[in-house]
Amino acid sequence: MRLEGKRVLVSGGSGFLGKHLVEMLQAKSPGSIFVPRKRDYDLVEAQNIQRVYEDAKPDIVIHLAGDVGGIGANRTNPGRFFYNNLMMGVQLMEYGRRHHIQKFVAVGTVCSYPKFTPVPFNEEDLWNGYPEETNAPYGLAKKMLLVQAQAYRQQYDFNAIFLLPVNLYGPNDNFDLDTSHVIPAMIRKCVEARNSGMSEVVLWGTGSPTREFLHVRDAAEGILLATERFDGPEPVNLGSAMEIRIKDLADLIAQLSGFKGRIVWDTSKPDGQPRRALDTKRAEHLFGFRARTRFEEGLRETINWFDGQIQRSV
Repeated sequence: MRLEGKRVLVSGGSGFLGKHLVEMLQAKSPGSIFVPRKRDYDLVEAQNIQRVYEDAKPDIVIHLAGDVGGIGANRTNPGRFFYNNLMMGVQLMEYGRRHHIQKFVAVGTVCSYPKFTPVPFNEEDLWNGYPEETNAPYGLAKKMLLVQAQAYRQQYDFNAIFLLPVNLYGPNDNFDLDTSHVIPAMIRKCVEARNSGMSEVVLWGTGSPTREFLHVRDAAEGILLATERFDGPEPVNLGSAMEIRIKDLADLIAQLSGFKGRIVWDTSKPDGQPRRALDTKRAEHLFGFRARTRFEEGLRETINWFDGQIQRSV
């Protein structure tokens, strides 16, 4: 599918991933890019979804929008995260079917995988267990988009695909400590401790779990490649094929940010999923995606961006 001349609706297009994706999408010369803002279109409500389809008249929908946060936010808002994410996704796809769009790209989450999954996570293991408890409501709400996509393909011949990106990071991330994910939270704590001369930073858990991270620009590239080249029913992982222990991640961020103090682990807080790393062969085979950003370079860029934001706010 060529994107040139197509009308593309990008839900969540003003968010962290969305800004990078819209910038890359513009280079494809689409006919139009429509980014609904929450203040104008609350996509949890069906009437607003109907209205956004009438206003955007899309050929393609790329659904990135989500109500999301780190472990703390997931523990505090399990009901909200389940309901909002389920209603946004399910209704966007249903109204896309009604409006006879050409393609729906559903972007899910690695949180949909079972808590105990052979590493690296293979798409075939997606249904072999229940997700990690702290983020299960969010992960299951997103996973229903895969069920819906496959059901609509079978009954209506509706072209919907489902992608599973691993944890993202990069410039413009959310650095709010109440809602952020692990990398921006660590960066903020280390940079602020460095700037104020603090002797230690406190991080959640034991530091023993592992995670895989994908630079946001790589994720945007992978989504657009799938939009252009992939039309199958199977879920597809998007990752970097690089697994790192949280403790080693903290040490690396401290080093790159210039924080020379002590890292203290608050073991009263949960670790989340024990290990998280993806098998990325399917994405490379089906639409030629392979992450290109070296992790240390991406971290350094993200830290420098956050440093710049602090300096501009002074």
